[in-house]
Amino acid sequence: MNRRQALARARDALAAGGIEDVSLEGEVLLRHALGVSRAELYTDLDSDLTLGQEQVFKESVERRRRGKPSAYITGHKEFYGLDFHVNSSVLIPRPETELLVEKVIGLAQSGISEIADIGTGCGAIAVSLAVNLPRITIFATDISPEALEVARANCEKHGVKDRVILMHGDLLAPLSGPVDIIVANLPYVREADLKNSAALKHEPPLALNGGRDGLDTVKLLCIQSQKKLRDGGSLLLETGEGQADMVVKLLRNSFPQAAIEVCKDLAGIERVVGLRLT
Repeated sequence: MNRRQALARARDALAAGGIEDVSLEGEVLLRHALGVSRAELYTDLDSDLTLGQEQVFKESVERRRRGKPSAYITGHKEFYGLDFHVNSSVLIPRPETELLVEKVIGLAQSGISEIADIGTGCGAIAVSLAVNLPRITIFATDISPEALEVARANCEKHGVKDRVILMHGDLLAPLSGPVDIIVANLPYVREADLKNSAALKHEPPLALNGGRDGLDTVKLLCIQSQKKLRDGGSLLLETGEGQADMVVKLLRNSFPQAAIEVCKDLAGIERVVGLRLT
């Protein structure tokens, strides 16, 4: 079986399993089996797979057909132009979260020195910020020791372990003092939705379950932030579809005088709620 045939078979098998974006998914799994880049893959589509490569590829396609995310099969996920190691201990980074990173980078041009990434998971936000903001220190907290181990590996991979300070604990509790910017992509899936979602069943519930209305951890963060945000500082939160108005109200209760902005992602969903102390 050559590469061209492998891609075609993967598309058919994944489509039969109800998987979306079958061409991209098949390509990702084939690149994983071959250990090549996208450019290298398409350089010679008539090249035959070895028996070992073919076996890895077939097993990967079958696992994906059964619902396991490709990122967990390959152990990798691209985010903000960087490659991140992921496993089932962490949430898979989503493209829409890149908006959160973009907003923080924009705010950080004003001479700030410290940022806190709360619920860092694999470290995608913290590492992306550290790579793009080489003079700033990032505190990255998570309640999961297993997630912090993944984040540590990604910090080392991208050469930012000296500027990303990993801290174990719940939300802002590990921080010893206030910071300039707090950024967080916290669990915001409603508990009822999580139970009914086959697409999310492979990812850690701790990183997804936001309680009855999806905002349990956001509510706690808003309260804790009152003592952990410097004068003139900013707080940015990712929200789920239809949650922005409620998050604005929560922030307004904790910070009555703050300026608040809601930003839409490329799909037109109100994705990021940002607060700035004035």
